[in-house]
Amino acid sequence: MHLNENIKLLGNKIILVPYEARHVPKYHDWMSNETLRQLTASEELTLSEEYLMQHSWREDSDKLTFIILAADIYVRDNDEIAAMVGDTNLFLRLEHESNERVAEAEIMIAEPQARGKGYGREAMLLMLKYAQTQLQLHKFEVKIDMDNAVSLRLFESFQFVETARVKVFHEVTMQREITTEWIEWLDKQVELRIVSYNG
Repeated sequence: MHLNENIKLLGNKIILVPYEARHVPKYHDWMSNETLRQLTASEELTLSEEYLMQHSWREDSDKLTFIILAADIYVRDNDEIAAMVGDTNLFLRLEHESNERVAEAEIMIAEPQARGKGYGREAMLLMLKYAQTQLQLHKFEVKIDMDNAVSLRLFESFQFVETARVKVFHEVTMQREITTEWIEWLDKQVELRIVSYNG
């Protein structure tokens, strides 16, 4: 999606930047890890396939993605690649029966040393707030591996509720209606700071 190609989102611990071609080699290294692929339900791709995937994320109107940077590393080194710790994505769809616009959210903290520091929580809150303000959405959804207790707890803390459990896919679906009350809650959790980005 071109919506976010010239902006970045500033958090306290993290910075969200558009997924650019220069990020692909490190992202590809992350996705060579079988455990990460399993947790994110991702297929192993060649490097050239990963570049094509990055291009589709940029061009497709139903996909939105940011790379998560550790703010302290980026401020210290001014090096996006060194500061990369994960990514966050949205897949947009229209539910035909209800005519509701739904965004399926994903979050990955790929660097082991970056886990447990609150990066994923802040990145997801920023993504949810950005999408809520910039896209005409009715609800958010996540699909999480049943064994991924950290992600399940994270989205429970965002007031998502379980709507389905599919044992054959080993997956839990959780949703969050975008209501006035929830937007008020979200506004108390995170301040959306959008600045220009030119790579």
